[in-house]
Amino acid sequence: MAELTLAARRPAGPALLWGVLATTAAALFAARLALPPAVSADAATADGLRHILLWHSTLPRAATALLAGAALGLAGALLQRVLRNPIADPSTLGIASGAQLALTLALVLAPAALGVAREAVAFAGGLAAAAIVLCLAWSRGLAPVTVAIAGMTLALMASALGAAIALAHGEYVLSLFVWGAGSLHQQSWAPARSLALNLAAGGLAAALLSRPLLLLGLDDASARSLGVGLLTSRLAVIAVAVWLAASVTAEVGIIGFIGLAAPALASASGVTSPRRLLLVAPPLGALLLWLTDGLVQMTASRGSDAIPTGAAAGLIGGPLLLWLLPRLALGERAPPQLAPHPIRRLTRPRHALAGLAAAGLAIAAITLVLGRAPDGWSLAHGDLLAALLPFRGPRMLAAAAAGALLGAAGALMQRLTGNPLAGPEVLGVNAGAGVGLCATLMLLAAPGPEAMMAGTTLGALAAIAVILAIAARTGFGPERLLLAGIAVGAFCLALLTAVLASGDRNAFTLLAWMAGSTDRITLSQALVTAGAALVLIAPLPLLGRWLDLLPLGTAASHGLGLPVAGSRFVLALAAALMAALASLMVGPLSLVGLVGPHLARLLGFARGGPQVVAAALIGAVLLLGVDWLGRTIAFPYQIPTGLLASLVGGPYLLWLLRRGGSTSA
Repeated sequence: MAELTLAARRPAGPALLWGVLATTAAALFAARLALPPAVSADAATADGLRHILLWHSTLPRAATALLAGAALGLAGALLQRVLRNPIADPSTLGIASGAQLALTLALVLAPAALGVAREAVAFAGGLAAAAIVLCLAWSRGLAPVTVAIAGMTLALMASALGAAIALAHGEYVLSLFVWGAGSLHQQSWAPARSLALNLAAGGLAAALLSRPLLLLGLDDASARSLGVGLLTSRLAVIAVAVWLAASVTAEVGIIGFIGLAAPALASASGVTSPRRLLLVAPPLGALLLWLTDGLVQMTASRGSDAIPTGAAAGLIGGPLLLWLLPRLALGERAPPQLAPHPIRRLTRPRHALAGLAAAGLAIAAITLVLGRAPDGWSLAHGDLLAALLPFRGPRMLAAAAAGALLGAAGALMQRLTGNPLAGPEVLGVNAGAGVGLCATLMLLAAPGPEAMMAGTTLGALAAIAVILAIAARTGFGPERLLLAGIAVGAFCLALLTAVLASGDRNAFTLLAWMAGSTDRITLSQALVTAGAALVLIAPLPLLGRWLDLLPLGTAASHGLGLPVAGSRFVLALAAALMAALASLMVGPLSLVGLVGPHLARLLGFARGGPQVVAAALIGAVLLLGVDWLGRTIAFPYQIPTGLLASLVGGPYLLWLLRRGGSTSA
């Protein structure tokens, strides 16, 4: 296995790092104590209330921040050591998302369980997520990129399920986003006491596992020769890390990327010994979260945080991962080949495209007439079909157009980057579109469809531009490019989470957008989407030479006479427009932009032009089918198309990761 390690750098000085963090955090806390909240009451009552706030809110909050940060720092250090992967932490492995989803399900299905076994519920969810990720990545030797992709996909699916539950239960569960985004508001010392006990237990377990941890940093053969039970030791260490992360999630919600930042900063400051890293990472995590919470409190207005601390901590994750990328030493690896081998290479792709188009029309006809009614399944015809057409027609047209746009955008991005794992969802392009939409909603009082389209397009284009600029400037290979996309997506999703957790008037609009519902799309919106899809996709076969040459790399493409910069700009702009328009219709979580090109390659479409068209047709058929399922499987209730598509596409991507371990060269 090509191990992922931090490249050697001159130590920045642990003492200096500790001093800056501790001094800044302490100064912010002192400022908080010196500027207590204003209380409208007489002097004696005001002093009493300030005393209560100090001892039952301010001090417990500081203690909770320190203890939660230490627990996450230790969890991150354990995961990075046992997996030999410095980008592993409870966020990137989906552990925190799994724990949050388990708590959300328990709140809806068995609220009494949260009163007696909240931490056990969170631990079960986090452990299930970790088990899925590790099972998928095991056959590929726990390759860092495979682990990251599996964790990201699982987190997307958990977010989709959580959003579906929130939409189904309205304002009651929408408040979960405030807690789930890592709010550190406290009213007692109970969370701090619980975290202290869990941290002490986790620290003791880590101390008992110190010898296996030291040897697990070696290759498997060497560790086994020294008497280490690899499977048992790994599972024990992972269980401790999951328990620490789940306990934090159970008490304060998801705190993003502290488990990544603390060990990374410790290593960058010169800490190389595994035992020292386990000693240094927890206090560094504590200082980082305490500092972040201090900054959040300084921006608070009228006693209410502008954004939850967890969301603020998540904002450092993307920039931190981008900062780490040049410092990661990756063994030379071929681009990840996760698609199953094609059935055959098509010699007449036009005939196959015609067949796909015919199959798509047949499926469209079936989904148009077949549906459920109060008295069971029925085939609509005559007057009934005429009555249903104004309701079914626009949503079907919009779903098909959005699927075609996502499929084509994914194929373009895979050709553009030379990476078969690239896609608008994976590289954060759809999340960037969401940030653009969020900015539009916040800047304009009542934005129209044109303004929202412009905002999503600019956001998507900015995300692609950042990724390509990083690739061009640093010469990232396929794995680093993928990790850069994950970093951009993490940063954009953290911004969206912060807005959702704020609970203002834009929160529910964004939540509905993330769900990707098509049941309220008008005929004019559907026609505009379909027309845009036709205009954007129809010229792509004419760019077949560009699409064939770009995956060969800059030098080879330039040597064959391709205008590399111009072709990349045109294709990036087209992909951004497609992803923005599609995500505006069906949200950012569908994964169709990744699944469509893979299925096209599986069917034998190898050349660039035919593959893009095939991916578009497959994407259209996929979302047509998902839209039909969304309106039938829970009749008379509607399941949003985007969420259901992510629940269908996510398992397929996970299957690709699993199968890719045995089929790739």
